[in-house]
Formats: sequence, C-alpha cells, structure tokens
Amino acid sequence: MNSLHARHRSVLPDWLALYYDDPIEITHGEGRYVWDADGRRYLDFFGGILTTMTAHALPEVTKAVAEQAGRIVHSSTLYLNRPMVELAERIATLSGIPDARVFFTTSGTEANDAALLLATTYRRSNQILAMRNSYHGRSFSTVGVTGNRTWSPTGLSPLQTLYVHGAVRSRGPFAGLTDERFTEAAVADLEDLLGQTRSGVAALIAEPVQGVGGFTSPPDGLYAAFRRVLDRHGILWISDEVQTGWGRTGDHFWGWQAHAQAGPPDLLTFAKGIGNGMAIGGVVARAEIMNCLDANSISTFGGSPVTMAAGLANLGYLLDHDLQGNARRVGGLLIERLRAAAAGVDTVREVRGRGLMIGIELADPVTGRAAPEAASAVLEAAREGGLLIGKGGGHDTSALRVAPPLSLTVAEAEEGAAILEQALRSL
Repeated sequence: MNSLHARHRSVLPDWLALYYDDPIEITHGEGRYVWDADGRRYLDFFGGILTTMTAHALPEVTKAVAEQAGRIVHSSTLYLNRPMVELAERIATLSGIPDARVFFTTSGTEANDAALLLATTYRRSNQILAMRNSYHGRSFSTVGVTGNRTWSPTGLSPLQTLYVHGAVRSRGPFAGLTDERFTEAAVADLEDLLGQTRSGVAALIAEPVQGVGGFTSPPDGLYAAFRRVLDRHGILWISDEVQTGWGRTGDHFWGWQAHAQAGPPDLLTFAKGIGNGMAIGGVVARAEIMNCLDANSISTFGGSPVTMAAGLANLGYLLDHDLQGNARRVGGLLIERLRAAAAGVDTVREVRGRGLMIGIELADPVTGRAAPEAASAVLEAAREGGLLIGKGGGHDTSALRVAPPLSLTVAEAEEGAAILEQALRSL
C-alpha cells in the first residue's frame, strides 16, 4: 500500500470507494488524457464520473476561472451576481421548459434534493415514483428514491417511494417484448401502481439513461407515454439530467428529448459536465413550481461567481464547437468498434448506449448471473493498458461504463477501443 493510500484509509470513511487494487493519484490532465503521480499517462474514458465533460485543462475554462478569481471568489445568493444571472438565462432558454426559473446548487445530489423539496411542497404529498435500478444521489432524501441496492445504505426515508418498471430494457418481466409492447406493459404497470396509492403522488423522478445503473435506458417515447398518465393525475415529472445533459447522448441535448412527444418535464436537474470539473448543479422548473416555497432560502455556495464563470465558458465552448454532434459521430463509431471488440467474448452480455455514454454488461455465460469479478478484472486490465473506465449496474448486473469527454477524437476512440478489446479478451 502506498503512503497516500494508507493516509487516505486512516482519515477517510471505509465506505468511500476507490478504484483499483493499487489506487492511483491523478496529478494533472490535458485534453482527453491524465497522468498519475508516477508519471504514467492514461486515456480518460470516465472523466471524473462524466464530469470533465469537455476536456481536461480546457484553456477557455481555466482562463475564465482565473480571471473571475482575480476579481471576487464568493459573495452568496444574498447579492446580485452577474455570472449567475447570465448562466441561468442561457440554461432557462436551453431547457425547453416554458417560463423557466433556475436554482443553482453545488452537486447533482443537492439538485435532486431541491427538486424533491419543490415537487412535494407544490403537490402537498411525500409520495414519489422512481424507477427500478435508479440512482439520484447520496443525501438522505435522494437515497430514499434510489432504486439500486448497491448505492442505498438505508431503508429509512422522509419519502414514500414507489418503484416503477421500465428503465431496464433487457432484464426483468418485460425483457422479451418488442419496444412497443415493452412500453405498453410499463405504462400498464404504472397505471396499476397508481391505482394502489392512497393520495396524490407528488412526482416521478427518472434518469432518461440510468447512469450508475449501467447506462440502461427504455425505448424512446416511454417517458412521454408515462407523462400522459401522470398528467391525468396532476403528477409532476422530474427529469434527472445529471449524467445525460449537455449533449452527451449525441442525438439530443437533453435526455428527455428522446421522450418529447408529451412535452418537456416539469422539473429538470443538472450537474456534472456543465462545470467541466467545477462544482455546479441546479434545478430548472416552471415558475409556479419553483416559486411555491413560502419560506426564506439562500445558497451559500450555489451560484458562486467562479463556478458560474466556468459554466459560462464551458457551455459556450460546447455549443460553439458542436460537441453534441461530435458525441453523436464519434460515439457512433466507438460503440460499433466496442461491439466488434466484444464479439466472441462469452462474458459480454450486451453493449448498449448512445453518443458518448456506452455500457458493456458482463455476465456468467452459463448462468446469466452478474459477473462483478469479471468487471473488476477488465477495469484493472484496462488501467494496465493505459485506459481509465468506470463500472456500475444494478443488483443483477455488472456493467463497464465508457463516457469520454465530448471532444474525443476518432483516433482516441480507436485507441481506447483497442485497449478495451485487449482487456475484455484477457478474461
């Protein structure tokens, strides 16, 4: 055990997970690459959990941060804040939500927590619908709506949560159905569930593509079909875009747009990539919902001038360089390359995803059961080959998570795919 690892273990919680048998210290990065304390370079296909969305050490962002820090670092929401207003204006317009208001937080967990506060207050109900296999954060309330045992350390919750089928396409009772029949079955399940509730449900919270759950997603249009049911009951739809937002899926700027037939969500949460590593999260909601709180509230660090300057620079770069289009083009190439690489590897159950959000699910080829040991082995082998990836999945899956920065080049996609192919074949 290296000295920093030993020091980490002596002062930080046992449940604070570290990747790799011999954890690495990342000291610096540039573009799509990072270096560890031993000077070894890695191609980064995980981006600090989908957070370094654009590129490491992006000059436009570092310059904006440095310039703002030279003026003022902090003031809080008790004072007017020009960068916060400017970023809120851009996000409100991009969100697709009419008469939108934006509240900034410091993380996706806090954004989802705020959305739950708004929805339950607006609807005067503590009942929440969530998707099976979901993940929404590590706070007390967001753990209470997380449908993934691996990331849910307590069954206690201030909310009454009811879990809905539909987010995992390839497993469960509807796995053998066509997309159309799958959607019909999931909607029937939702209708049946609502028939069992005692009073009005506040909201459905759902990730358009489940992140920690292993990059699983329903057929396009499922949440639109859900929305038609929800609207009949007055139930709000919260789209958790913490991992799917800002064009990562390639086909759409927001994940909810794959389900847009019934209109935009009532609330949208975001975080991770917008700050390119700076701590930004937030909620977008219709004014009547956002303004339903009748008590004073502030955010000490949400909307910090420095993080807002980073977000503005990063969003501008992303739009000016059409990184959504790049995610679609290079992501399409990468997923096909990975499907070819996985061909003939019995442990690979499925390669799925869209844009630069790709999951490789591993399972025992005989029993079909999850293969967490295999996932860990591939993670280690990829690291040895010079590639950083992630992993996730629900209680019955083991998925590798591939999510490079959106500026990934074709050459880098080929390089990463070759390393990952070698790692998979090492099984």
